[in-house]
Formats: sequence, structure tokens, C-alpha cells
Amino acid sequence: MMQSLEEGTILVKTARKTIAAYLQDGKTPSRPNVPSGLLEKQGVFVTLIKKGELRGCIGQPLPRMSLIGALIDSAISAATRDPRFQPLTHDELPQVEIEVSVMTKPEVLKVEHPKEYPRLIVVGRDGLIVECGVDVGLLLPQVPVEWKWDSEDFLSHTCTKAGLSPNSWFDRKVRVSKFSAQIFGEKGPNGEVEERKLK
Repeated sequence: MMQSLEEGTILVKTARKTIAAYLQDGKTPSRPNVPSGLLEKQGVFVTLIKKGELRGCIGQPLPRMSLIGALIDSAISAATRDPRFQPLTHDELPQVEIEVSVMTKPEVLKVEHPKEYPRLIVVGRDGLIVECGVDVGLLLPQVPVEWKWDSEDFLSHTCTKAGLSPNSWFDRKVRVSKFSAQIFGEKGPNGEVEERKLK
């Protein structure tokens, strides 16, 4: 289900308010009243960017809870639980730009041979999930665009994100899924919200 710019703005603003409240008193704020479309179950990721650099990115890829509920949980996690970074401080928040990616349900790619995967992936539209046993890696659609990867590079880097070797996507035990995302982000920290189209 596509979100309107108004709904995307609510998501981004709610993410910022949630992080601010949590950093202030350590409590998850109550869910705001939102349009019914934000109560549907959908996956979502919250990305924090500070001075052009990643400062946190966590989400819920599967539609297991309401979009607004998943957003609130993901916003707190991106700010305080991303193992790659120290928890965000209250003083840092004014320097951080917030981006929200609303995900479609992941679709498992079915192929006769793994070499067919690259032709099923469109850079600039698709995000990827690679799974092998307990190892899981996910990269959002904006990542390969930013790094100028082709679909094979994208597969390899998603394998690496899962803790696997880059060419693991050739292994038949590995499951590859794709999804798309609608991306809303601030024009600068706490700025006007826009929908971002990937080139």
C-alpha cells in the first residue's frame, strides 16, 4: 500500500518525536492518533544520517505489526540499539536527519540456477534480503544507488552483510528475497519532509 506525502510526513515527524522523548526519559511514548493507513501491518526501516554519514539504521522487514507501531520501535532501535554505533545522545539529535523506508512484503526469488538472480533485480527499485540458516543480511534499495553497484555487486554486498562470503548467492542453500520501499526523508535535520525517488 502506497503512503501519501502527508502520511510519510507523519511517520518521519513521529520518528523524531519518539527518539527525542526516549532520549529524554528512557520511555517509549504512546502511539499517536494517525490515519488508518498507518495502522496496516507493514515493514519499515528508520535511518539516521549525521553530516552525510550513517548514524544508525534498524527496522522490521516483515509486516508483523502496525506501520506506526513498527516505526516507533525502529526509531528507538536506530537511535540506541544499532550495534555499529554508540547510542545517540540528546545533544546530537538536532544534527541528525531522519529517513523512513516503508517496505513491501519481501518476495522470495525462485530460480532454476543462482546465476539467474542478477536479472531479476532492478537497482534503484529493489532492496535485498539474503538468508542462510540463522544468518540474515538486508540492504535497502537506496544503498546500491548510493554506491553505484550493479545487481551482482548488490547481491555480493548483501551476502557480506549476512556474514557470508561475497559469492554465497551461488549456493543453493542461500535464499534471496527482494522488496521495494517508499522513502520519506527530511531536507536537512528537522527539515521539511519529502518523498525520495531513487535514480
